[in-house]
Amino acid sequence: GWCPLSPAATQTTQLLVEPPWTPAVLWDRVTLTCQGSGTPGATTWYKDGQHCWQEGLDHFIATKSGTYQCDRPGTRLSPSVSILNDRLVLQVPAWALLEEDKVTLRCRV
Repeated sequence: GWCPLSPAATQTTQLLVEPPWTPAVLWDRVTLTCQGSGTPGATTWYKDGQHCWQEGLDHFIATKSGTYQCDRPGTRLSPSVSILNDRLVLQVPAWALLEEDKVTLRCRV
């Protein structure tokens, strides 16, 4: 049968990563962008589970490694994004992958 989504289920926040690879690495000058249906310009940022700052900008370039999340009034907290400072990392595309997808892997030094 058909099951409608409740309004609360559609109120999601996403944390976009540019360049779009995971895990993200600090030396790539990673830009994090908070997107969602909440109030634009009222983004709250979290790093390693702790409230970092609240500012009008919905994006910034990360300067420290850690795990980031964002939130806007009226939405849920975004999924987390980890940014590493490792010297060697194996990356995959940051978007969702299915079992039979062909995928490009990047070994970065």
